[in-house]
Amino acid sequence: METLHKNLSRPIGEFVADDFRTAAVFSNYGIDFCCKGHRTVEEVCDKNGVNPNELLDKLDAILNSKGTDAIDYKSWPLDLLAEYVEKKHHRYVEEKIPVLRQFLDKLCKVHGERHPELFKINELFTGCAGELSAHMKKEELILFPYIKKMVKTSIAGEQLDKPHFGTVGNPIAMMMAEHENEGDRFRKIALLTNNYTPPADGCNTYKVTFAMLDEFEKDLHLHIHLENNILFPEAAKLEQRFFPE
Repeated sequence: METLHKNLSRPIGEFVADDFRTAAVFSNYGIDFCCKGHRTVEEVCDKNGVNPNELLDKLDAILNSKGTDAIDYKSWPLDLLAEYVEKKHHRYVEEKIPVLRQFLDKLCKVHGERHPELFKINELFTGCAGELSAHMKKEELILFPYIKKMVKTSIAGEQLDKPHFGTVGNPIAMMMAEHENEGDRFRKIALLTNNYTPPADGCNTYKVTFAMLDEFEKDLHLHIHLENNILFPEAAKLEQRFFPE
């Protein structure tokens, strides 16, 4: 019972940071582990009407199983993780946005009369595309370079200059708020698409577009998880070594 009680008060983002396979458990219960990974098991179970013992049993089954090929992102140096997020997830977003916008525009023209929800889906994704593009640039030009500088300075054993934004917590708070906005936007898209299920009269473009939206959201979940639950809190800890309170 002691372990159970301890895990009830554990943030769900920590489970996923330790073993990404647990993300599937939370997703199956409709629990947001990325944007809202700071919430405890007890909180999410209460909010979602989930039996906490049942959820913890499923998490334990995964954590105690062997032979996992899950990547241990938590063990990576912070500069490597920042580089990985930029090269893999930022590039993915940049590559998929124009394709999805083209497909959604086509669906609106061909199927919009019978499926007016497509116009709202297109509007939501267009908003997401613009906001995410600006968001990623802020990370690439301001936050990530500072994280990499902290790592380099720490290895060299040198003193770090105070950043112009005061503390790393300031841009992190902004990035996390923007993550929350895009998470909310995609929850609306998932609802409007019936969890990315194309209608019976949907053409191949319809099916491909919904499949791509589904993949885009899953990539976004991992992308946000790596930042919110690993990169950002560890960057804050690293900065505290330079500027202890």
